[in-house]
Amino acid sequence: MSGELIGSETARIDGPAKVTGQAQYSADHTLANMAYGYVVLSTIGRGTLRELDTAAARRAPGVVAVYSPFDPLRLNPPPQGFGENFAALQDRRVRYHGQIIALVLADSFEQARDGAALVVARYDSDTPNVSLPAGMPGANPPTRQGASPARSTVLAAGVDSLKTALSASTATVEATFTQGAQHHVAMEPHATVAVWRDGRLTAYTGSQMPPVHAMSLAVQLGIEPARVRVVCPYVGGGFGSRVVSWSEAALAAAAARELDRPVKLVLTREQVFTAVGHRGAITQTVTLGASADGVLNAVSHESDAVMPAVGGWPMLPAQDVSAVLYKTPNLAVDQRLVPLDVPPTWAMRAPNEAPGAFALETAMDELAVSLDMDPLQLRLRNYATAVPGTTRPWSSKHLRECYEVGAERFGWSKRRARPRGRTEGQWLVGTGMATAIYPAGRHPAGARIRFHDDGTVTVATSTSDLGTGATTAVAMLAADALQLPMRRIKAELGDSALPNGAPAVGSAATGSLAPAIRAAAQAAIQALVNTAITHPDSPLHGRQADEVLYRNGYLRADGSDAISFSALLTLTRTSGAEAVGNAEGRTGDGEHAFHSFGAHFCEVRVNRFTGEPRVSRFTTVVDVGRVVNAKTTRSQLVGGIIFGIGHALLETNPMEASGRLAAGNLGEYLVPVNADIPDLDVHWLDHPDTVYSPFGARGVGELGTVGSAAAIGNAVYNATGIRIRDLPITLDKLLV
Repeated sequence: MSGELIGSETARIDGPAKVTGQAQYSADHTLANMAYGYVVLSTIGRGTLRELDTAAARRAPGVVAVYSPFDPLRLNPPPQGFGENFAALQDRRVRYHGQIIALVLADSFEQARDGAALVVARYDSDTPNVSLPAGMPGANPPTRQGASPARSTVLAAGVDSLKTALSASTATVEATFTQGAQHHVAMEPHATVAVWRDGRLTAYTGSQMPPVHAMSLAVQLGIEPARVRVVCPYVGGGFGSRVVSWSEAALAAAAARELDRPVKLVLTREQVFTAVGHRGAITQTVTLGASADGVLNAVSHESDAVMPAVGGWPMLPAQDVSAVLYKTPNLAVDQRLVPLDVPPTWAMRAPNEAPGAFALETAMDELAVSLDMDPLQLRLRNYATAVPGTTRPWSSKHLRECYEVGAERFGWSKRRARPRGRTEGQWLVGTGMATAIYPAGRHPAGARIRFHDDGTVTVATSTSDLGTGATTAVAMLAADALQLPMRRIKAELGDSALPNGAPAVGSAATGSLAPAIRAAAQAAIQALVNTAITHPDSPLHGRQADEVLYRNGYLRADGSDAISFSALLTLTRTSGAEAVGNAEGRTGDGEHAFHSFGAHFCEVRVNRFTGEPRVSRFTTVVDVGRVVNAKTTRSQLVGGIIFGIGHALLETNPMEASGRLAAGNLGEYLVPVNADIPDLDVHWLDHPDTVYSPFGARGVGELGTVGSAAAIGNAVYNATGIRIRDLPITLDKLLV
């Protein structure tokens, strides 16, 4: 069965429900007697809410309640490290522009929206600290238990400092890279439908970790976690924005409890820009030192990233990029956080690695130019077989093959090294490349498999499907482990009441679930065998367990006919046989490092007269271990590259001095559309990583995002001779 199914082009089993409108996302749930919520956001960046005039809103048609710091709901702060560090509407302090300061409930969405428009806020304003450059002198290294050190230095024997190593280098490059705030802008806005029954909460809300989301809601509501259930079988994208539960979910749940009726709260697209986390602005400086033939002697990577005063994601762009990617005897990493009065930040697809790779891979291209060396050859010359500063190799690494295959597919050998060396009509044409790397940890995961008497099997796990194809992958893994056709498998996902599955984070869900589903399959088969040998109506009654073999849905033993599991369960009047299987998490085994790798090759065209940059060709080759579903793997790689194109050419949200994000809507925050994307050539190698797990599948969802922006920037330099270190690369920066 493995050779027929695993690795094949398998269509999504949830596809028909989605394209026919039968799939119910969070906001699609409509319950009897439901109230609708609409939030009011602050219009200052820092200060105190002096007065909130809600009288007109309370008199408005259909409005049933208005909650605010002057009339609050009962809420606690979320668990430490799970989003913002305060509870919504519990005090009058305004911490950032766009903070929720009131919640209006009404009998319809339109009535709630209109009522919210009547709320008038009056403030005592302070000047917010929102400038990253101004705040950098107060930067501090992050402190997070269990995380890699934010500062580290590795020096060769006899070298007293990185400065000494750089001074001894024939060629050095030092460059500073900047980028502004970026947003997840998932297709589905954040929404929660909350309903209480018998003191228990059911929340229909998109989540990348339903059990953790349920735990966080329980803490905020002051109840036992067992009394909260989070349900999200369909999620319209996450990219990190749904890792934690933001205020809208807790507010909806608290309002539903207070009103004793279901509540639906859907954030508008504009509200999503500040009410949930985003990727914060960052400044990075990379310094490289090398010999005349391109051998790295020293690598330094410093960074200053925004850390909101209200809490957020501690961005560490060097730890899985510069600290591990290239062989060097001298290495220094210094990653700092700058506290500012801005909306919360959170992990966004390749949260550390995408910004980090843009800086490092652009600097590597600059070093190649200074040495008059092919950028690909420079990377091969510094190919690492062990983590720098250690003797620890990777569990599996075929990055060299990614370079070779990618260069051949792209036609890298035909590139013109001299900038502005190729013109086609009004277009300057250039090529660039970069490396991709992403950590391949495994999360603890569990799954339940149940054989049914109708001949079908259910595989269940709390893991969410964010649109990645996880539901299909889970069904494929179960079908493979049970030697059954997929049409007989039903996959149930996205429910905190199911066995704790892998979080849909860190490109690790499939790789974490594969061993858990295999363990569940073996345990369920043993439960089936136990029924066969112990039930008096079974034709295998009285046999020893080791005499009974399972194959392709049948049980057999010497001297007896094979019997299908459905027939066995029917004969024994047993509705089903089930078991739960679990797999441990791991970030390494002490002897090996776990990463996935890739190589990007890009061609761009820049208009000589307007400066307009366009990506015209893109090839990516990756080493991700064993591939479960070729169709969804291709989709994930293509999606990651599209993220990189947005990162490179379009996406930024400038911060105004008032603390307002200037592009807080999809009219002004630009993301790639079909017209921006050429045909993308993606390819993966076939090298199962059986050290990572016996199944051998590593993650793929974020790898395509890492380094793709740098490949584009390097191609723009090759086309124009202009090096852009401040993202995005816009036409005004090329009109010089």
